[in-house]
Amino acid sequence: MTESRQATACIGWREWVSLPELGVKSLKVKVDTGARTSALHTFSLNYFNKDGEEWVRIGLHPRQKSDEEYFTDAKILDKRIVRDSGGHEELRPVIETLITLGKHSFRAELTLTSRDNMKFRMLLGRKALEGRFLVDSKGSYLQSVRPVA
Repeated sequence: MTESRQATACIGWREWVSLPELGVKSLKVKVDTGARTSALHTFSLNYFNKDGEEWVRIGLHPRQKSDEEYFTDAKILDKRIVRDSGGHEELRPVIETLITLGKHSFRAELTLTSRDNMKFRMLLGRKALEGRFLVDSKGSYLQSVRPVA
């Protein structure tokens, strides 16, 4: 039997988050109850071993239509086949990291993939939302504010 948590806040269909362990101060996400797992855009993945564990150096473009880029490292938790909305399957690395959304901070798994052609650099999926948030499909930025540039 799984532990049941009561949702504590209402969020909109899009929000701003930070990923402090990855050095991402602000990232606009699409809240996607149709996606089981969360997905983070990466333009570069370079695998390496560290202390006998598999890690990945991730190249990130945190803002759409921006040349801003940086690199960060994360330990690989797993590799999973993920089917996208078009039905295409892809083997993706999975990492776990801290996500901060407004006043709420929690750990969640993220799959890493190219989202270059997508409007949002990250999807926040059901597993990350479960027991934490209710989603107002009409609302935007209910728990977060756009960061100052």
